[in-house]
Amino acid sequence: MNSRQGYTMQPIISIVGKSNSGKTTLLENLIIELKQRGYKVAVIKHADNILELDTVNKDSWRLSQAGSELSMISSAQKLAIFKNITPDFSPEELSHFIYWDYDLLLTEGFKTSNYPKIEVHRKEQGSDLVSPPEQLVAVVTDEPLKIEVPQFASDESNKIADIIETEILAQPKEDDINLVINNTYMPLSPSFRNLLARTLIAMTSAFRNIREIKSMHVSLRRKY
Repeated sequence: MNSRQGYTMQPIISIVGKSNSGKTTLLENLIIELKQRGYKVAVIKHADNILELDTVNKDSWRLSQAGSELSMISSAQKLAIFKNITPDFSPEELSHFIYWDYDLLLTEGFKTSNYPKIEVHRKEQGSDLVSPPEQLVAVVTDEPLKIEVPQFASDESNKIADIIETEILAQPKEDDINLVINNTYMPLSPSFRNLLARTLIAMTSAFRNIREIKSMHVSLRRKY
């Protein structure tokens, strides 16, 4: 599947389907199943309509209205970040905001993206799928479909997780490194990516109290 090639980040799979087809339920079940197998999962939900997630007149909303580029709310258990964006970001662009370690990014929506997809289909919503066959990893359906793609019932999330694990998560991975300049993602050639990764690891491997470098985040802000 061509859309799986050339990842410069952790794998992305989009859960897609028509409205009220059961996408969120499938996401919940996959998260539970993959977590039980020891994987760390991040999730991004896409909304077609403009949502005001930052409640009007709450402190974070007031700070955003005052001109803050980014507002954050932190407690002992949760962290929320509010940032105005223009235009709508792709899953890859949104993944650059996730600095924490995870094995797989699942998205709900993003039908027009080129990432591998699992589509949820219901007979009562018509026979047409929203995804091209070459992008489909699997289909969750309540009726047999004439497509050359693995098909599962809604209660077979364990079998869908098997496919995700064997076809995507088990693929050999190279050291992952991303470069974002002036908020723009910069594609890197494999040779330059490897050189930059080896240089950073060599420069920081001598730091005390660091036995193993699993991830690293470097930010440069120039002064003029």
